[in-house]
Amino acid sequence: MSWAGMKKAMNRAGTTLMQKTGQIEKTVDSEFQDEEGRYRQFEKEVNQMQKESKAYLDAMRAMTSTQARLAETMEIFYNAADRGSENAMACHAYKQAVVELDNGIARELDQPYRTGILEPVGRMASYFPTINEAISKRNKKLLDYDAARSKLRKLIDKPSDDPTKLPRAQEENDQTKEVFEMLNEQLISELPQLLDLRVPFFDPSFEAMIRMQCKFAEEGYDKLGGVQRYFADSIRDEYAAGQLDGQVEAVLQEMKDLTIVGSG
Repeated sequence: MSWAGMKKAMNRAGTTLMQKTGQIEKTVDSEFQDEEGRYRQFEKEVNQMQKESKAYLDAMRAMTSTQARLAETMEIFYNAADRGSENAMACHAYKQAVVELDNGIARELDQPYRTGILEPVGRMASYFPTINEAISKRNKKLLDYDAARSKLRKLIDKPSDDPTKLPRAQEENDQTKEVFEMLNEQLISELPQLLDLRVPFFDPSFEAMIRMQCKFAEEGYDKLGGVQRYFADSIRDEYAAGQLDGQVEAVLQEMKDLTIVGSG
């Protein structure tokens, strides 16, 4: 930071301190505060959307790869215990289905998801540093204006022996006021426009997300639906009636009856 920049920063810090102690009047702009509040909420939501969108893609990858590893382990288990049975064949079919999901549809959706969702959200988030810099600049110019106005009022209330001080203070007041009002009016005008554009901006991404999730679910249903042919038609009804839960409990009880299990 240059000496001039450091001097301005020190002066603004002094102005802020004097405002807190009531020595300098602080300008309260409720219109700008309302617009900034709405913008800050939008900024928070977009940053959260960016985080969760990335987490969804990571979760989808993790789910398909975990399914593939689980199926591989189950196939080893069934082949060792009951090779050639219907359940072993079902397990093999399940493994093929989830591996296809992992190697196929998940990777097919990766790039479209990035293009249709992650990149638009990222572009919107990339605007925030520039907007925040403009807000920060506006706030600094407001401090300059408040300080210049306070200085002018003091000279008006208590004129100086130096006749040049008042005209200089008036000029400084007018200049700082003009710069501040220009930045303030720009932000008050453009922040609402930015927020009004957020819905049409994200509409295509929202539609793309729904379509990709639908495709992923449909592909999963189709591939896993083929595994059902290895099971009896009555199994679904038995599950709905709670009969499968009873079968599991019965097997668990048999395991508990074993000495090596029950002795613990």
